[in-house]
Amino acid sequence: MFNKAVTCGTIWDFAGSQAVAGEHKWVLSSIQNYGPELITMLWRILGNEQDVCDAYQDTFLQLAHYEGGEKPTNIKAYLFRTANNIAISMLRRKISEQNRITRSAVEREEELSPVKELDSKYLQESLRSCIAKLPEHLRSVLVLRDLAELSYTQIGSILNISSGTARVYRCKAIQLLAVWMSKEE
Repeated sequence: MFNKAVTCGTIWDFAGSQAVAGEHKWVLSSIQNYGPELITMLWRILGNEQDVCDAYQDTFLQLAHYEGGEKPTNIKAYLFRTANNIAISMLRRKISEQNRITRSAVEREEELSPVKELDSKYLQESLRSCIAKLPEHLRSVLVLRDLAELSYTQIGSILNISSGTARVYRCKAIQLLAVWMSKEE
């Protein structure tokens, strides 16, 4: 565990030593002085090599960009507080993501639950029986409009009624169904 993190630190140390300008040599010496302790703390908080490397890198990047490149008064305190805050933010993001995934899985499970499926089947059967109880002229218009998806003009020509009458019949059918379905619940 620690060896992998030291490798992460060593890679960053090498890359940092190549890229650090003369006025930022104090950043490189901070990495060398406090890096191993920082890695140990991050391992204890995060427990994941990739997260430790990310937090380690972010910490020293924030140090290098501290108030326009100025050197903090207490570098060690700044480093450990910054690393701690970064690690906690990473943990919070992971927990938030896990909660979101869990919620979506539970919602998906509820959508597909047998109880809801049975409720849906019951509702369909209730609606079918209520449609069957409708008077013939109302049932015909409702079936042709909602199931066959025909226009009112087409329905009127099939049933030998006007399109306005077909609209009125469908409206009455829907109202009756609403009343009957609400009584069944």
